[in-house]
Amino acid sequence: MSGEAAVVRTMVRDDARRRIGDEEWAVRCDLAAAYQIAAQLRWTDLIFTHFTARVPGSEYMLINPYGLMFDEITASSIVKIDKDGNVVDDSTGLGVNHAGFVIHGCVHDARPEVNCVIHTHTRAGVAVSAQKEGLLPLSQHALRTYGMLTYHDYEGIALDMDERSRLAADLGPTSKAMILRNHGLLSLGSTVAEAFELMYYLDTACQIQVDAQAGGQAEVLRISEDVAQKGFLQFQGPGGAEVNRAWVALKRMLDRKGIAYAT
Repeated sequence: MSGEAAVVRTMVRDDARRRIGDEEWAVRCDLAAAYQIAAQLRWTDLIFTHFTARVPGSEYMLINPYGLMFDEITASSIVKIDKDGNVVDDSTGLGVNHAGFVIHGCVHDARPEVNCVIHTHTRAGVAVSAQKEGLLPLSQHALRTYGMLTYHDYEGIALDMDERSRLAADLGPTSKAMILRNHGLLSLGSTVAEAFELMYYLDTACQIQVDAQAGGQAEVLRISEDVAQKGFLQFQGPGGAEVNRAWVALKRMLDRKGIAYAT
């Protein structure tokens, strides 16, 4: 980065921090961290997937600028849009991807208790989304979302607003994990940390399934229905999903690597 570009960047960052309240800034920092950790985990698909978060106490949504790679995203570069997809705050001038608004705006509108939505196009996630039976109970990781996982059939690139009602209906009132057929994965959370943790388990379960199926055995060993349901419930209780512990550790990883996401 040239000296002039660095000065401009610093001015943009400092202006954003002055204008944005503490609650929103904290959410921006977590959302930027999610993008940066996703880049480390290779969940990216060039610039074409999206993580969003609700601005606390408002109808506004935070989403990535359309054109930045995940490892370029920081708290001040994230774009704020309203419930109709209109840009409210965009320090980059890049705007947003309409497909991201169609999917994420739908979920935030249908599920007001949800504060973060993560959508990915990883190879394993798309591979399992193309399998007729979907995600199978082959691993402990698969049990994290076993009792909540829903599916939505592919309708083409998510550019049509009328798809939103069908996606919301397929998601249902309580699910926090969805497989978009022939497309990818979706996770929801009351916090960025929760949505990220669910996506980690969902994507890892897809990787395990693809690996197991490619291992040369004629059949794979499925976990029984009773045990699968037991494991799913165990994840909801003490000693199960340690969402916040994992999230704090992941942000420490970014700090150790010198990744300045909270700027």
